Amino acid sequence: MTDDKFDPDESHFSDEELEAALAGFEKEFADDSVSGDASDTSDADKTADAASAKSDSDANDDTADKASADSGQPMTDDVTGSVADAVNEAMADVVDPSLGFDNELAGLLGNKAKVALIVTRLASAELLAAFCQLSDISAACIGANQGAVAVLKNLDGDGPEAAAKDLTTVVSGMAVILAVNRADKLEVAMYVQGEAGQSFAPPVLFTSTPRFVEDLMLGIVTLNQLKTQGFEVVDSAGLDHDQAMQILANHTRRGRGGRGSRIE
Repeated sequence: MTDDKFDPDESHFSDEELEAALAGFEKEFADDSVSGDASDTSDADKTADAASAKSDSDANDDTADKASADSGQPMTDDVTGSVADAVNEAMADVVDPSLGFDNELAGLLGNKAKVALIVTRLASAELLAAFCQLSDISAACIGANQGAVAVLKNLDGDGPEAAAKDLTTVVSGMAVILAVNRADKLEVAMYVQGEAGQSFAPPVLFTSTPRFVEDLMLGIVTLNQLKTQGFEVVDSAGLDHDQAMQILANHTRRGRGGRGSRIE
């Protein structure tokens, strides 16, 4: 067996070899550093991109949620409910509960007269009610010295005009004045022999009729209030044909005797 001896001179690098080795290490360190920096930069960029994407996604989600809330059905229902509540509250201030919402609304729109009166020169509410019954007119008749007044009950469409035509057709030769309030617009016209005649301004009517005529037309007073004030009120619906004929006969006899109602 050969005994190899350690030669100290063999373990020493020359200066040139040492410098070359150091240069190789420095190059490796430099390469590792650049590679690490690039990797770190790449990771940082990826992290930043991910954060930016998440932020954009969150922002889009928030915008979508807000748009959904703005345009969603629950919000629409809330708005619709609020509008309906506002309309109901406003209508409550102008609708008479005793008339009902539908009737009052029809009056406001003009589809149905709010008030319609037939003014006559008859002094007796009973006689006017009898004439209304014979003419198939439903009305509450109020007696007054200046002339009895019929408060018509059929206010739909042209019901008031039809009543004035029917009354002056059945009672030939009697002239009446029809006053109608539609949608707060007052119309006044004379009827004779079933035909509409001259129209004139409401103030002209009010100056020549009982005060309650104007109050009824403007809604200041009601029929029930007039009853409590002592006015004679006779409903044509409370009479049948025979009763109406008897009333007519009674007033005709009174007229011949120079007393009672005048028929003009």
